[in-house]
Amino acid sequence: MTMTRIEALQERCIGAGNCVDVAEKYFDLGDDGLVVALRETVEDGDESLVRRAVGICPATAILLHDAGS
Repeated sequence: MTMTRIEALQERCIGAGNCVDVAEKYFDLGDDGLVVALRETVEDGDESLVRRAVGICPATAILLHDAGS
C-alpha cells in the first residue's frame, strides 16, 4: 500500500480553519493562525477524510503526495 504524505503550505494559508474542522487529527492552526500538519502521512482508512479537508481549503494550502514522490 502506498502511503500518502501531507504537505501544509503556510505561505498560502489564510487561516480559515476548514481543515481543522474536518480533520483535527491531521491539522491545527499554529500561534500565527496558519495551518500546521500534525502528521506526516495519512493513516489507513483516513484518506477520504484528509482529501475532504484538502478540497475545502479556500487557499489550496494543503497538498497530498504519494510517499515515494
